[in-house]
Amino acid sequence: MSDAIQHECGIALLRLKKPLEFYKEKYGTAFYGVQKMYLLMEKQHNRGQDGAGLASIKLDVNPGERYISRIRSNDPQPIKDIFAQINDRISRELEDHPEYQNNVALQKQNIPYLGELFLGHVRYGTFGKNSIESVHPFLRQNNWMHRNLIVAGNFNMTNVKELFQNLIDLGQHPKQMADTVTVMEKIGHFLDDEVTELYKQCKQEGYSKQEASPVIGERLNIQRILERASRNFDGGYAMAGLLGHGDSFVLRDPAGIRPAYFYEDDEIVVVASERPVIQTAFNLTSDQIHELQPGHALIVKKSGEVKEEMINTPREIKKCSFERIYFSRGSDTDIYKERKALGRLIVDQVLKTVDYDFDNSVFSFIPNTAEVSFYGLIKGLEENLNQQKIAQIQALGNDAYAEQISEIINRRARIEKIAIKDAKLRTFITQDDSRDDLVAHVYDITYGSVRPGTDNLIVIDDSIVRGTTLKQSILRILDRLAPKKIVVVSSAPQIRYPDCYGIDMAKMGDFIAFEAAIQLLRDRKMDSVIKEVYEKCLEQVNLPKEQVRNFVKEIYAPFSNEEISAKIAELLTPSTINAEVEIVFQTVENLHVACPNHLGDWYFTGDYPTPGGNKVVNKAFINWVEKRNERAY
Repeated sequence: MSDAIQHECGIALLRLKKPLEFYKEKYGTAFYGVQKMYLLMEKQHNRGQDGAGLASIKLDVNPGERYISRIRSNDPQPIKDIFAQINDRISRELEDHPEYQNNVALQKQNIPYLGELFLGHVRYGTFGKNSIESVHPFLRQNNWMHRNLIVAGNFNMTNVKELFQNLIDLGQHPKQMADTVTVMEKIGHFLDDEVTELYKQCKQEGYSKQEASPVIGERLNIQRILERASRNFDGGYAMAGLLGHGDSFVLRDPAGIRPAYFYEDDEIVVVASERPVIQTAFNLTSDQIHELQPGHALIVKKSGEVKEEMINTPREIKKCSFERIYFSRGSDTDIYKERKALGRLIVDQVLKTVDYDFDNSVFSFIPNTAEVSFYGLIKGLEENLNQQKIAQIQALGNDAYAEQISEIINRRARIEKIAIKDAKLRTFITQDDSRDDLVAHVYDITYGSVRPGTDNLIVIDDSIVRGTTLKQSILRILDRLAPKKIVVVSSAPQIRYPDCYGIDMAKMGDFIAFEAAIQLLRDRKMDSVIKEVYEKCLEQVNLPKEQVRNFVKEIYAPFSNEEISAKIAELLTPSTINAEVEIVFQTVENLHVACPNHLGDWYFTGDYPTPGGNKVVNKAFINWVEKRNERAY
């Protein structure tokens, strides 16, 4: 993706099932859990570079001993920062107390972060300031061990105001109207309810107050707590929680929008946002790792018992397709295949733009995330070219010369490394004119790779959102090679609608496809459509979200995909460009072919998987008309 957008967050939960002495003996260190958490978080750094946090819990400690540790950072390299701090603290303790070196019991008693239960989070800020207060995990403290709640997640709620009001109706006074706070306090409220009821039971059974505490922890029904707390959640979420006494959970939304994977054996339970992360950290095969089912929670009791329980009835499964196109690591076995398929399936559209002229066309990609789809594109080109070769050889008949056949056989798609991203270049100058000049140099090109005035140049990107980098940088530098025609290929369909489930794509004006549709309406004297849609959206503002329709679809309805693509190309082509420019987008139909198990396509179709999505898109359109630069949810 040439445009930088805010990604999703990533979570990692790890429970050690054995005593720490076991890991010391088998792996050489009692800090096995800390080391694995570093891997689990670092291998998900693609999901969050605005902040990182880690919480740990020690099991079975004596009263007065610290059993919860938490560290957070919004440093430019937050993962490195928090583990450097942890390592420094551990090193100082071991240096100051040599008697700890080979005594795991003393290490656990006196050194923070040496526990059996861990929760890590990497953050991409979707909204608000990038302050330390916004960094997960969040902690709800209490003197009762099992009322301590630590929460972190990859989620956005579309109905934050409703959830906030729910807390007020319960008699609470939330400190902030944010989905992270409201979600934690909602779970915390029903946790408190459960603890109170269990305490009454223990009292009736004759337990003393001190005796009751571990019994309550043992009897806590995490499934019931989550069922009650999440009843009116509307959003995409994979959220994890730790309770102070040692229970833990990971809860996934009923539509499966946000991902979560887990693995369990007799030593560990581990959950992460991505499958290859677990594979790499624990040297596993992909079939050993399971996907947490939509609407379910993985619940790990303090005893080590693990259950996958249904919390909310799964709705129509709409797993996020953008995960597959861009956000997740391409090292996942399925994602790799899907990205290749996205490239292969767009071949016919691409070849039409250059009249199937292989000999005078150069193919390349925009680094770095489009590389895999490029491999698929080349595979498709080779298959097409092979069909041409067969027909040409057959046409020669029986009198064909070896040289003729050899010439046909040796035809290849011309592949070049055209664009090179300068990862170290920073556009730090704020003045517009100066910044634009720097943006134009974020990418560089391989000179001499294209025959000036003769060759077509085709480059594939994974997706096009705003198109800013295309206009300010990529097209300008590609034109320096003097190609006859530049074709920019998006492996994803046109992004037309905002996301509200964890990715910072919440404003209509951010989408070049929306800008193109609006411009087409104005070009064709159809401005009335804008006003009509606006009025329809206003009429729905106070309706329950379940009754709201997505009227923004009517902005795009008068035009074909090809018309919008042509207008996008026109809007993104700088006046100084000499080459003809065409932009080709993947079709939604082929997206579904490539990613058959991830049909969450609301970015492209406006078909939101939860009722709150329709409310958000209409509000985003209202904000655009009224020139309000604010979040739609």
